[in-house]
Amino acid sequence: MHIPLFHARLLIVVLFAALLAGCQTLGGSGLVTSSATAQLTPEAASSIAGEMVGRLAEQVGPGTTTIQLKPDGSIFGEALESSLRGWGYAVATDQVTEGTNTVALAYVVDAYEGSILVRLSTQALDLTRMYQLGEEGATPISPLSIMQREESEPS
Repeated sequence: MHIPLFHARLLIVVLFAALLAGCQTLGGSGLVTSSATAQLTPEAASSIAGEMVGRLAEQVGPGTTTIQLKPDGSIFGEALESSLRGWGYAVATDQVTEGTNTVALAYVVDAYEGSILVRLSTQALDLTRMYQLGEEGATPISPLSIMQREESEPS
């Protein structure tokens, strides 16, 4: 079976990002610090955020959870917060939240070889996907990578 070079590289990048997701933890929440270093238009940020929140809703349930989000002030952070609210989630950005229906969420948005690599992370899972920017937003160009892990009790 012959795999085209682009697809092989894409597969390696997605797998590498998924593996790194488990290794990069900062702060008390155990999540990476949210950052969006890729330059996105508002349309691209909105289309990526909308698609990724739809995938997140498939995993954590739609609109019944409070999302604890610490955005980085980027266009993507604003689009993600707006999309979460559009899906019916309560979003806490500065407040301390506690309870069984609270999920801490972080994101990473980076440019890679002309594409955009996006990861949403919670304590229980990472969702990772590559996108290609276009005139009217962004289009997924890789399968969605879902890495699930067991939540551990704080020590």
